[in-house]
Amino acid sequence: MSRTEPTPSSEGQELHAAPSLQTNRLTLRPWRGSDIEPFAVMNADPRVMEFFPSIPTREQTRSTVERAIASFDKHGFGWWAVEVRGVAPFIGFIGLAYPGFESDFTPCIEVGWRIAFDHWGQGYATEGARAALSFGFDQRQFPEIVSFTAVDNQRSRRVMEKLGMTHAVTDDFDHPVIDRENRLCRHVLYRISRERWNEQKS
Repeated sequence: MSRTEPTPSSEGQELHAAPSLQTNRLTLRPWRGSDIEPFAVMNADPRVMEFFPSIPTREQTRSTVERAIASFDKHGFGWWAVEVRGVAPFIGFIGLAYPGFESDFTPCIEVGWRIAFDHWGQGYATEGARAALSFGFDQRQFPEIVSFTAVDNQRSRRVMEKLGMTHAVTDDFDHPVIDRENRLCRHVLYRISRERWNEQKS
């Protein structure tokens, strides 16, 4: 049985150790066994996965959780599971990670998110990503954090802009693990420095 395969007695238990982050409405927390099923359902929703090249299988969903846990074990940060206190025990993930590919701008730290469709439009991605950026800049002292998405993903691009991240056309790139003929291959890159982050807070 894999580390992320829940048993009836372990579903509510945390699968790893990680710092939890609190916002006005959200808790970014370690993954639990009970998160895997709603995460798999969320990942099977074509609306959620519109700007990804494929719909992940349940095994791939478990692998995503395993990689998040491994990132926390190795680096002390990763994709946190997200709950809305008093509303929903799991709505997706938000966090920081090293991109799993090589490009002109790697190695780097990215901030990312994936939220279940029923919880879109509430500002949760922006709120949680601000907490992740604060952790990265204030606690880990990263000099810069980036985010990227397919060119046409206007929803995620608006979140990046709300975070104070900036985009330069010269940073746009073809994602190396997506076929060049795929409409999702071309990506935009957004950046924010620790200096800019601190300026926004003042």
